[in-house]
Amino acid sequence: METDETLLGSPDESGLSVEQPHDHAAGVTAVKVAMQRALKEMGPVRTARTLVRLNQVDGFDCMSCAWPDPDPEHRHRAEFCENGAKAVAEEATKARVTPEFFAEHSVSDLLRQTDHWLGKQGRLTHPMVKWPGADHYEPISWDDGLRVVAEHLQQLGSPDEAVFYTSGRASNEAAFAYQLFVRELGTNNLPDCSNMCHESSGVALIDTIGIGKGSVSLEDLYRADLIVLAGQNPGTNHPRMLSALETAKKRGARIISINPLREAGLVNFHNPQNAHGVLGRGTDLTDLHLQVRLNGDLALFQAIGALLVEWDALDHDFVARCTEGFEAWRDHVAGVDWQRVVEVTGLSRDQITQAARMIADSDATVYCWAMGLTQHRNAVATIKEVVNLALARGDIGKPGAGLCPVRGHSNVQGDRTMGIWEKPPAAFLDALAAEYGFEPPRHHGYDTVESIYAMLEGKASVFVALGGNFLHAAPDTALTAEALQRTALTVQISTKLNRSHLITGRTALILPTLGRTERDDRASGPQFITVEDSMSVVHASRGRLDPASEHLRSEVAIVTGLAEATLGRDAVVDWGALGADYSLIRAGIERVVPGFEDYERRVSRRGGFVLPHPPRDSRTFTTGTGKAHFTASPLEILEVPAGHLVLQTLRSHDQFNTTVYGLSDRYRGIEGGRLVVMVNRRDLQAMGLRADDLVDIVACWDDGRDRRVQGFRVVEYDTPVGTAAAYYPETNPLVPLGSAAEGSNTPTSKSVIVRLEPAAGAR
Repeated sequence: METDETLLGSPDESGLSVEQPHDHAAGVTAVKVAMQRALKEMGPVRTARTLVRLNQVDGFDCMSCAWPDPDPEHRHRAEFCENGAKAVAEEATKARVTPEFFAEHSVSDLLRQTDHWLGKQGRLTHPMVKWPGADHYEPISWDDGLRVVAEHLQQLGSPDEAVFYTSGRASNEAAFAYQLFVRELGTNNLPDCSNMCHESSGVALIDTIGIGKGSVSLEDLYRADLIVLAGQNPGTNHPRMLSALETAKKRGARIISINPLREAGLVNFHNPQNAHGVLGRGTDLTDLHLQVRLNGDLALFQAIGALLVEWDALDHDFVARCTEGFEAWRDHVAGVDWQRVVEVTGLSRDQITQAARMIADSDATVYCWAMGLTQHRNAVATIKEVVNLALARGDIGKPGAGLCPVRGHSNVQGDRTMGIWEKPPAAFLDALAAEYGFEPPRHHGYDTVESIYAMLEGKASVFVALGGNFLHAAPDTALTAEALQRTALTVQISTKLNRSHLITGRTALILPTLGRTERDDRASGPQFITVEDSMSVVHASRGRLDPASEHLRSEVAIVTGLAEATLGRDAVVDWGALGADYSLIRAGIERVVPGFEDYERRVSRRGGFVLPHPPRDSRTFTTGTGKAHFTASPLEILEVPAGHLVLQTLRSHDQFNTTVYGLSDRYRGIEGGRLVVMVNRRDLQAMGLRADDLVDIVACWDDGRDRRVQGFRVVEYDTPVGTAAAYYPETNPLVPLGSAAEGSNTPTSKSVIVRLEPAAGAR
């Protein structure tokens, strides 16, 4: 199955160039690039009006990453990073996609363009519809558009024949209203982007400590003796984290980084907020870098655990009072096969011992991780192994220590708190029933992978997306496209054009929505929304710009409008009232979701409020036994056939998730193109390849389908032997739909077995 231009467009890679990777992140260049992009997209007036309010207490929350804000008294006037400025510029751009644009460009024409080009066309301004058999979108009124959705939903044989996807950018109010509508309709089919990124974290943490969220605050990072960064690239994916790491270093913390690539943001930070960062040599961050092979983290953490047990570097009091399962874990890691560990990790025993000694010597350790750990078949087991180390050392519920899964999307954690989950807990459903007077469905719904299968098999025929670019966020792009095209209706609630608007069901709707930067005026007056960051802080967000079009509606207004149109007189919930006044939604959240008591008042305070977290707050654990759980996991080895590599998909520095801001991955020295595959020199020699060769990348998965992406340029890069790296979404077609993490069903985008073949016509 070759990946044709309808799935990726026809990129021009003629400007591709490769230089040496950078040895530091941020600095003057980051400021320069941020301002250039902002001025180009927004102009000087809008740039000044937006960036000065970004991540401020009286402003709006960044639509990029979910990194927490410092306390209000410690925030800079420029409390944003380069990629945050790019995200704002993308949303607040002056460019517009109008009905005239769609009249000029057919869907067939647009499919030839890249997603980068599509995004640069600007903000969507009108509701649009593509009727069955048509090759153009045309305008449709809001009433008629909502009626189209309502009629399709009302004609289903069961509510479970509809799928309601959510991007993590939706606000708490929009997410709560969305799940409330879906459950009053009668289904739990609420897949979301968390299914594809941090689901493994949630599963592992709920099983071990009783809550699927991290247990640290920013202050804990500042106070840590040691910070372990595993499977993450903060310089690109959450750059404001670098400021927190710099603060920790200046207070004496040491840092271990564990990552297959030695990323610039793991090495040195030139903080543009101070003279030392601008004029000096910046701050060295990593004290020990472990260049682990892909899928070697489980073996690494077990080996570290074995050494802690051997040295008796354990918090026996905490283990005895607060945990169970220690003896089984202790006996399991005591039998670690060091030869296998060295083989799987690509690290020496001395390197692993050095890391273990740093952990043993630390009085307070924070463990941070991201998708480098979560997107493997053994991801849940790997994260449980991180928890084992924290439990063994008593590093939960004390200052300067804890677990820190670093989320990507700006409110993906808040969406889950609001009930966006295909497997809702009974207590949440009971509270919904008591508050709103209807019985919500109790059976589990479809997650992301299951939703794709359901559409492929004809079990689901309506797909609604609240934000995001589902086609390019999901794995196995060709199969996902086929699934969407088999539906009767696809609905995209969006700010900007992307490929999910072009690969559609028989009928397709685009419902344009307000962005974070824009003012939201409703019948009851100006509205604000709220979000939750990676450290469980809930705070308000208020846009100030005029809407990009008078025809836009907020996500809340669209969701409540869909509910009114679909449920009609049978509705139990007063949807009109919720859509007119978001404080009524927050009042419902207050009575349904624990921790949101006195919501309206507390979220109006400067900086918002912190949700309760029993392990962090009182060393109590809401597991079945009331104790945290050690876990003994078998060491699985990823079997890679001779002549093959393990590929990880990753972002460039010039993108956020599926949104491509530009073609500059400057920290890695790659400019002007995206169709590249980074490979170790020794692997190139073994395969008879050279830098600059053109290759096809072919996935190795035994289901009879040929997953192939074509015309990728080889870049010689310092990756571990036997591994490779390439950008998504261009390589998402290689991630098999059937390859998912055990326990979380997260696609294995960081461990795809591939081979490289000379491209057609190449030497």
